[in-house]
Amino acid sequence: MSFTRQLSEMSASELNDAIDDTNFPQAHILSRGRNNSVCSTSSTSGTSSLADRALSQPEEQPAIPQPGSAVGTPTDELVPSSGATNRPRLILKTNGSIPENDGTQPTTPMTPRTSTTPGHEKCTFHHDLELDHKPPTREALLPDMARSYRLLLGGLGENPDRQGLIKTPERAAKAMLYFTKGYDQCLEDVLNGAVFDEDHDEMVVVKDIEMFSMCEHHLVPFYGKVSIGYLPCNKILGLSKLARIVEIFSRRLQVQERLTKQIAVAVTQAVQPAGVAVVVEGVHMCMVMRGVQKINSKTVTSTMLGVFRDDPKTREEFLNLVNSK
Repeated sequence: MSFTRQLSEMSASELNDAIDDTNFPQAHILSRGRNNSVCSTSSTSGTSSLADRALSQPEEQPAIPQPGSAVGTPTDELVPSSGATNRPRLILKTNGSIPENDGTQPTTPMTPRTSTTPGHEKCTFHHDLELDHKPPTREALLPDMARSYRLLLGGLGENPDRQGLIKTPERAAKAMLYFTKGYDQCLEDVLNGAVFDEDHDEMVVVKDIEMFSMCEHHLVPFYGKVSIGYLPCNKILGLSKLARIVEIFSRRLQVQERLTKQIAVAVTQAVQPAGVAVVVEGVHMCMVMRGVQKINSKTVTSTMLGVFRDDPKTREEFLNLVNSK
């Protein structure tokens, strides 16, 4: 089971358990110095850097799970990054190690597959040339889905055989597969190796990423924008990959609260930064075109991990950048 699949099956409480506060530096011992790349700790007697503190204490190596480690062993250590920056990395608890590709799973090709690639002439999901094309397992669902839409039209009192509706069941089935294409994508494929070693420890923010999703309660859309920030620990992520991570989890049946957490956890898994912040602003059609019908209402959710949760100044800097025009 891939890490992305694990996220999609987690409830909100399970995501909260995975985002264990013991993994992160606490606010009263961590501050982010603007002119110092080393995190510092404060005490009643003064301040000292983590590097100085490491010299005065016995050196302990955190236990890093090796491939093949027993399932069920949690990981909740702060792993110091290599290089000059000693900011602790943010590590999530997992219920087991992430299995590596054993050769049975499709891997990302060296060159993108397109509709002109031999054997793929009839494929309908080549909208994204940067991602690997999955075997057409979901396309096999189209006949059953089309029959279900036809029954739905009949149940509404419509005539599915009239000219305007005769191809509607097939169109609706294809549209629903596209709306939920995130189920066919996983984090490893989307990253595609775009994680780079870089001596950079200042905030990275990509804001106003367009988001479209489907409310799992009413099967109507909600849409809006996502802003993501993280503090690297000598590893950075290709900027477009943040937008692609949003696509993985938004193109599913969702609630906005869970979507926000899943994006934050995925970024953490990708680069193990010192902290991750995600803010999502959405308009829900289930509140606009039905129910209370409040057309100007917007829903804002946020997830703050690591130093973004523990350090008010870091959190304030992120929110100021997100809200600036």
